Amino acid sequence: MPSPLRTAAAIAGVIVLAVIAFATLSPLNLRPETGEPANLERFAAFAALSGAFVLARPQRWLWILLLTIAVAALLEAAQNMLPDRHGRLIDFAVKAMGAGVGLLAGLCVDRLASLCLRASGRRAP
Repeated sequence: MPSPLRTAAAIAGVIVLAVIAFATLSPLNLRPETGEPANLERFAAFAALSGAFVLARPQRWLWILLLTIAVAALLEAAQNMLPDRHGRLIDFAVKAMGAGVGLLAGLCVDRLASLCLRASGRRAP
């Protein structure tokens, strides 16, 4: 994948991480809502997080998986220190599954991009 796209993916990952942290740790009345079930929001957020970071650095996929799961665990634990929030094991599990699925999707997209570039006779910078 071209280098500018990898940079954009890294920036997107940082933005997604900031949004996740805000949504997870902010008071309930400030928490953004999409209208979708909370578990779907959790899953999608962590899928986007790991997917973005693995598109930026696919060779670091294992570290990305471990770090996104660690972030999920830390955010769930941090919720237990807030008066109006609560961290639950099931929420952590949904986030961890989202991280895994996002990582696999990102790796597939990266691989397909590499194959397409190779088929067209170009190489990613």
